[in-house]
Amino acid sequence: MLQGSPTELVASFERQRQAFALDPAPTLATRLSRLDRLATWLDSHEPDIVRAIDADFQGRSAHETRLAEVFVVRAGIRHARRHLKQWMRTQRVPTALHFRPAYNRLMPQPLGVVGIIAPWNYPLQLSLGPALAALAAGNRVLIKPSELTPRLSALLASMAREIFNPDELDVAIGDVELGKAFASLPFDHLFFTGSTQVGRDVAQAAAANLTPVTLELGGKSPAILDVSCNVAVAAQRIAFGKLLNAGQTCVAPDYLLVPAGTAEKIASHLVQAIAKLYPKLAANPDYTAVISERHRARLAEMVGEARAAGARVIEVNPAGEAFNTASRKFPPTLVIGAPASTRLMREEIFGPVLPIVEYANLDDALAYVQRNARPLALYWFGDDASRCNRALRETVSGGVTINDCLWHLAQESQPFGGVGPSGMGAYHGKWGFDTFSKRKPVFHQARLNGTGLFHPPYGHTFNWLLRVLSRIA
Repeated sequence: MLQGSPTELVASFERQRQAFALDPAPTLATRLSRLDRLATWLDSHEPDIVRAIDADFQGRSAHETRLAEVFVVRAGIRHARRHLKQWMRTQRVPTALHFRPAYNRLMPQPLGVVGIIAPWNYPLQLSLGPALAALAAGNRVLIKPSELTPRLSALLASMAREIFNPDELDVAIGDVELGKAFASLPFDHLFFTGSTQVGRDVAQAAAANLTPVTLELGGKSPAILDVSCNVAVAAQRIAFGKLLNAGQTCVAPDYLLVPAGTAEKIASHLVQAIAKLYPKLAANPDYTAVISERHRARLAEMVGEARAAGARVIEVNPAGEAFNTASRKFPPTLVIGAPASTRLMREEIFGPVLPIVEYANLDDALAYVQRNARPLALYWFGDDASRCNRALRETVSGGVTINDCLWHLAQESQPFGGVGPSGMGAYHGKWGFDTFSKRKPVFHQARLNGTGLFHPPYGHTFNWLLRVLSRIA
């Protein structure tokens, strides 16, 4: 469905539900075929994907699209293909002694119809990443892309028509109201990526149908620079992690925690690192634009509020360029000493603005993280293993990268997901397969067994057996 209406949406959902009822256990060959078709489409349409996302952003780095979108999805497909046969196997699991010779198995089973609500910041990766996991698990898939990326959304809809039957995978294009109708459908699983605020609304809509949800949200992900870190190296890696996609990344470092008295020095290193990555900004195809005028205005307001509250604002503009009113690019901006009450320190920034906060000691830094909402990511920079281990033990976050940024997200052998306000559930690799599967426990009773001893009428034998089993079970 290209332009969807609530009626068309319901029809598409029912079509998929009926198709699943006719084939509730797709074979390995069927699942591999769906993944292969997706991989072939990616390979043949990579230039189209790059152009579409660039047009939607009015300036999206082609290299970032290829790295953070196409490459990530392609790697996910290859990983799933390599391991899918093993993931699909029924697994023998231990059986308690008093039930033997009976035995237990865990049987992975597709859920049915999976809904995916994708955001605008990585519109390909965050649509097809969950989709490939759902397809690998044997499900039918319905995707609702963001209305802020119309060209990529249209390309996804074209892809669905080109390589899938609509009862395998379909795409619903529409506005916020269609998104609300989408979240209200009785999916067998609903996967949402976006803000914490909208995530709450999606979870509430899904709850009416008791639809299980995976929520990939965000929050304020800290980067802690320990006294033991190499500041110059840390600055280079933070600059990359913060400015990829112009900071419009759910796991981008949202603020830095640095030792007391070092904020200016670290800011200086960051300025140098940013200038090396982006010697020019306005016409530089490597530097991505902000998605909309509204979002750009929001960033400017947040920085302006912090400046008015006494913070030191450092705009990093190496070439001294002027940005015309039509440009949606926002220069990298460092902010030192923003009060805790400002929006910059309370809201997820989602842009190329990086506050720097000084801490007195490690206890102070960890307490700062602990008293705020649990973030999607945490970054630790430093060579002291004992202090690093303290940070790992005493903070809770969706994931961690040590001495770099972002890269934990790209590990197919690790789950990716949030915790608390930053999300629930996980995917990538086998965790994606498991998210979209029911691992059904199956108990195989033996022909000769002793469980009849627990049937009524109850008496002395029952009591004796229960006492014995209570000691050994």
